[in-house]
Amino acid sequence: MAVWAIGDIQGCYSAFMKLLEEIDFDPKRDKLWLAGDLVNRGDASLETLEYIYSIKESVEVVLGNHDLTLIAAYYGIKKSNPTIDPILNSPRAKELIDWLRGQKFLHVDYKLGYCMAHAGISPEFDLGMAIRYANRIEEKLQNDESVAAWLKKMFKSGINRFNRDSSKIDIDRYIVSAFTRMRFCYKDHRLDFDQKGPPTEALKAKGLKPWFECENREEIDLKIIFGHWSTLGFYQDEHVLALDTGCLWGGKLTAVRIDLPELQIIQYDCEGCMKPGRD
Repeated sequence: MAVWAIGDIQGCYSAFMKLLEEIDFDPKRDKLWLAGDLVNRGDASLETLEYIYSIKESVEVVLGNHDLTLIAAYYGIKKSNPTIDPILNSPRAKELIDWLRGQKFLHVDYKLGYCMAHAGISPEFDLGMAIRYANRIEEKLQNDESVAAWLKKMFKSGINRFNRDSSKIDIDRYIVSAFTRMRFCYKDHRLDFDQKGPPTEALKAKGLKPWFECENREEIDLKIIFGHWSTLGFYQDEHVLALDTGCLWGGKLTAVRIDLPELQIIQYDCEGCMKPGRD
């Protein structure tokens, strides 16, 4: 059995299928870890979601900001767009959205030595806190009776600082924002949601560093797989493995085999569905 982690697909179904062919993926034998943003903006979001759903027993998914946007559009909280309209108009819409709502914000595998979250893990959280807070918002998203009202509150401006004394809703907003939208942070661990480009000396001079380089970040013993940051591109060090390589923008779709002592990296050159830009 091979375990492959793959970065943001964002509805680029053709590239996804070709990459799976490149890695000789067999859902009866292998496992996929998908780092979120399965849909939105790509030209085949419905096909992408239907395929992943069809092999759901062989997939570990963490939710990204674009996946949450799709769920919010289903509940009428966010506007739809032409790339997710086919999902919302599908006769299987409820089935697919309910399954998506049941996915994680954080996946942990102690045996492999990895965990995965779409944007990463807040510098304020150790692993125990990250697991507990991920479970907290997963329960909210899976609550049929209150999910729409809760999601509506999550799409207000993101909370950039963790404060245990804040309201429950503001704490939830921080947790969701950190797991799905985080890139940079300040020395005091405040998160910045405005900068979408790569790390630069100019940003460093302003006190902004990638979240995984933030001073006094809580130690996480597992290596953190994340996506979300296409302008960062493929990056790895002893602590993190970044896999969003901008397929949507004409970059690459990246798969990394994580069950071997030495990483095996396979990339597929994508045609791109949109002009350069990042979110």
